[in-house]
Parts: sequence; C-alpha cells; structure tokens
Amino acid sequence: MFERILVANRGEIACRVMRTAQAMGVEVVAVYSDADRGAAHVALADRAVWIGGAAPSESYLRGEAIIAAALETGCGAIHPGYGFLSENPDFVAAVAAAGLVFIGPSAAAIRAMGLKDAAKALMEKAGVPVVPGYHGANQDPEHLAGAADAIGYPVLIKAVAGGGGKGMRLVEAPEVFMEALESAKGEARTAFGNADVLIEKYIQKPRHIEVQVFGDGSRAVHLFERDCSLQRRHQKVIEEAPAPGMTAEMRAAMGGAAVRAAEAIGYSGAGTVEFIVDGADGLRPDRFWFMEMNTRLQVEHPVTEAITGVDLVEWQLRVAAGEGLPARQEDLAINGHAFEARLYAEDVPKGFLPATGRLAHLAFPAGCRADSGVRAGDEISPWYDPMIAKVITHGPTRAVALRRLSSALERTEVAGTVTNLAFLGALAQHEGFARGEVDTGLIARDIDTLVVVPEPGPREVALAVLAGLDLLEGAPEAAGFALWQPLSREVRLMQGGEEIVARLTTLSSGAHDVEIGAVRVEARRVGGLWRLDGEPAAPVAVDGRRVTVFAGFGLSFDLIDPLDREGAAGADADIIEAPMPGVVKAVFAAPGQVVAKGDRLAVLEAMKMEHGLLAARDGVVAEVLARAGDQVSAGAALVRLEAGE
Repeated sequence: MFERILVANRGEIACRVMRTAQAMGVEVVAVYSDADRGAAHVALADRAVWIGGAAPSESYLRGEAIIAAALETGCGAIHPGYGFLSENPDFVAAVAAAGLVFIGPSAAAIRAMGLKDAAKALMEKAGVPVVPGYHGANQDPEHLAGAADAIGYPVLIKAVAGGGGKGMRLVEAPEVFMEALESAKGEARTAFGNADVLIEKYIQKPRHIEVQVFGDGSRAVHLFERDCSLQRRHQKVIEEAPAPGMTAEMRAAMGGAAVRAAEAIGYSGAGTVEFIVDGADGLRPDRFWFMEMNTRLQVEHPVTEAITGVDLVEWQLRVAAGEGLPARQEDLAINGHAFEARLYAEDVPKGFLPATGRLAHLAFPAGCRADSGVRAGDEISPWYDPMIAKVITHGPTRAVALRRLSSALERTEVAGTVTNLAFLGALAQHEGFARGEVDTGLIARDIDTLVVVPEPGPREVALAVLAGLDLLEGAPEAAGFALWQPLSREVRLMQGGEEIVARLTTLSSGAHDVEIGAVRVEARRVGGLWRLDGEPAAPVAVDGRRVTVFAGFGLSFDLIDPLDREGAAGADADIIEAPMPGVVKAVFAAPGQVVAKGDRLAVLEAMKMEHGLLAARDGVVAEVLARAGDQVSAGAALVRLEAGE
C-alpha cells in the first residue's frame, strides 16, 4: 500500500478520498489554488501545496504543477477525483512517465472511451448494444442534417468530447436543426476545445440507468445499477440504487454488457457504464443502449456503496497498489435501497442559475450521510462547481429510504446563499417519483409544481423578528424598557422581494406578541425553550441583518434599517446586469437596436455553463457596456435600454 498519495482535486470529492485514505493509514497531500487557501480539503490533508491562480486553467488543470507537487512531497500515487484532469489521458501518461501511479484506468482505456463516436464503435464490437445514430467523422452540416433525417426526428445532437449536458441539443423538427447544430458546436468548442458532434435517436420515454464496474486491468465485476433519470438540463439531481422496476433478467443483461465493456479496454479501477433505457413498456433486456463510459469515480458512487457495503475509494487504492479484484461477482449482493440528492448553491426560480456567497450556516441532520467540501463560513466561489453537499440515505426498502431522504432534506440547514434545497424536497415528495415512475422528462413536465417558492407563515415571520432583534436569548437590554406599559414598535422585513410589516409588543424578556396584519403570534419562553402559539420554535441563523428560519427548507428575511430604505428598492428594468461573475461570451445588442421583452442580448459564461441574458421589457438599446471576452463581476451593467415612458 502507498505511504502517501496526492489528491489532484478540491471540494467534496477531495475530502471524500482523503477520509478513506487516512482511515487506511495513507497520508494525503492536497493541492490548492488562490481561491482555496482556506478550503476544507486543505484543512483535512496532512500536507498542502499551492499550485496557482483561482481559474482552473491556472491551477487544477496544470498537470505539470500537480505532478511536481507529488514528487516534491514524496507521494507514490495521484488520485484524480472526478472532473478536472480525471479523464485526461495525457495527464495519466505524464503521471506514469514521472514514476508515479495514477489511481484509475490507463491512458489507453481513457482514450478508448474519451470520444463518444469511437467508444460506440468499440462497444458494438464487444457486443454491447448502442443507440441508433450517426457517429462518423464527416462534420459537414448538410451531411449531419441528412443523417438526422435518416435516423428520424426527434434527434439529439451531442458533443463527441462532451459531458454534463454541454454541447447537447434536442431537435424535434428539421427546420430548426441547423440553428441547434451551430449552437451545440459553439458550446462544445468552448467547453472541450472540440466542436465535433454525433447524432442520436431521441428516445421518447428515456430512463438513465448506469452500471458501476470495477476492474483490475484484466477482469471486471459490476456492483449493480443506479438510476439517474431525475435530471434537469441533462444534469443529475437525485440518484438511486437499485433502479426501480429492475428485473433479475434485465440486471443480468445490463451488468453483463457493462462488464464486457470494461474488459474490452482492459479497465482498471472504478468506472461507470451509462445506458439509455426505453421505459415505455417497463424494463426489458432488449431496450437498453450504451451511451458512454465514465472512466473515473462518479459523483453518485455513495448510493452504490450504501447498497453493497463496499468502499469504492478503498478498492481504488488497493487495486492501484497492485492487488487483484477485492471480490468476485458472486460475492456481491444488494442490501436495501439508497438515494443521493445533490445540494447546490443555485437559484431555482431563476432557471437554476448558479449562485455564490458565504455560507453563514451549514448543518446536516443525524441519520444521513452528507458528503461536503465546504463548511459554515466558506465562500461558494464563482470559479468552481457550486455543489454544497451530497445528502445520502439508505433503508431496507425504497419507500423507507425515500422517506428518510425527505426527512433529511427537511432538516438540512443552509444559510447565506440561495440553494436548490426546496426543489430537492419537492422532488422527494413527488407522488409519481414515490411510485417509481421515473424518466428523464419528469422534472421538465412538472417544473411548475416543483419550483414553488415556500412562503412564510405568521410564526416564521414572528420568529425572524425576534431573532433579528436578538430577543431569543432573552437579554433584558435587547428587549428594551418602558416604565408604565409594554414596549411596542414597528419592524419591517424583506422576504422574497416583498416587504412585511410587523408590530412587536414586548411584555418581558421571555414574552412577546408579534402582529402581522390581523394575525397575532404569542411568543413565550417555557422551560428555557421558545414556543410560538404553543408550537416549538424552528432553528434560526442570524448573519448581520439576514435571518434564516429553518422551516420550509429555509426562509430568509432581511431586517430593514429604517434609516436606509433604499436597500429594499427593486431592480432597474432598463439595465441588463451580470447575475454572477463570469466571462461575456457574446453580445447581440447594438446601440439604437429595437428589442422585445425576452430577446437575448448577451451570453455570459459562468460556473462552466452559458447563460443567456434577456431584455426585461420592450425598448431601444441606449448603450452596450461590455464586449465579448470581458471578465465581469456580479451586478456589472452590460446593456442599458433607453428610459421607458
């Protein structure tokens, strides 16, 4: 076994790898960028090495700097985590050339699966079913359009070097094919440096089911399947294992195909073979097709660990150190059911827009596994993926595991940035999902019911008033003083863009009445605990004038300073601003141009995704304040419309 390894990653996956390595007695070295000097993975490691600037291209994508750090600190191996350099065959070859062990597959195996078109041809030879489509080298637009006609609409355009939904477009009719092709190629060129695409048949009721495989370079086993059908913008949201509705016949067929795929390329380590499944008539062995192979540890690997009892990172280290497969296929069995929900800093009502901010508070309940790479007080950086944590639950049955997931999400506490927590909670309580009726279109079909912004009730407002005025601790000086009658004062809050007016009457340090309109809430401290109208008070977090009440998946209130009412003003519809830090990829507006509400005026690239910036109203462009290529901060004015009438 290795004495010391370097983890060439950051955040949640770096922390997860480090914990297993350290539990095995292996020392770990972290690498970090300027933005991550105080990050959780740096604090967890035995040693840490600075490798460059905040941008990934200046740090986590600098293979030569990472290898140099491993050599300087006496490491014997490098674990790549996922993302960054984890599937870069040139990096793997460089690691081996430096005399180090890459904890993962060979460069040849990664190259074999790196391009979707070549991988599918290889899989056909190995007897693995593939989706009907065009995977050829001819990238002439007319040729690709002809291929789409031959396959039959609807079709998917997919970047051959892609992943994470980038460079992917659904085309439902031939008249919009060319526009979608140009858009997909542009995004693929930006994200991967390769604009080539393939064309596939789009399956009407698709399910995304993947199989966890593990190899030692000659033999492989599978650790059963995961269902990853709950997706938005082609990115996974909630994963589970095993797949609902899976039959023994189907599992054997998919598992066998996945093992053939791994053994065909001499795969070593943990990998995932992803299949698209037609669920229209239930799960059938002749209705699944190879999509791609992820030659690394997957984000959702904890659900497989939960149902098999296997630590996949431990297996990775053991096999990389020279051991054979730790188990035979017949040794592996499924125990119960597991779910994983991906908690992100993102604004769901604004189209899942990635968010930044300082985490003022972060806590997870007992009874769940929470894999996280951030702590209370950490910043969600604009430079990297905005994941906060993965919340994982396990139970003897699917129903129990799902109920535990719903409960864990309800009791998760996050303050300081907007998150998708309420959205995840709504999914966990979705009736169709509870019945196992899952496919990749579920979220899109039910988006209006899933993206319902929780509204505070009178008790939540009253609690925010008391917490914001520092009255929950019961200090007499905070409560105020009145000689002849109870102290009464007006308190104003902002919540969800709306102003709330409350009247607080202080009876004593342990008794207050809060009136919101015609409703009065009685807050009393009984036995050292606060109750509102007799109900126990929810947990709260206070950060300056921001109060978060942990009810309804977290309700944030801003206490309005009566001397500074301008802070409650609404946004100016005449100005199109950058919603987050990023790079201006394109500007479509010009001075004097007449625009309509909803017209795309610019494209901002941030958090590894492109975001269209739209006109908030009809009008005429007065000024264009940014150019393509500009790095802009959150709130930067990009386009100004002439003043409205």
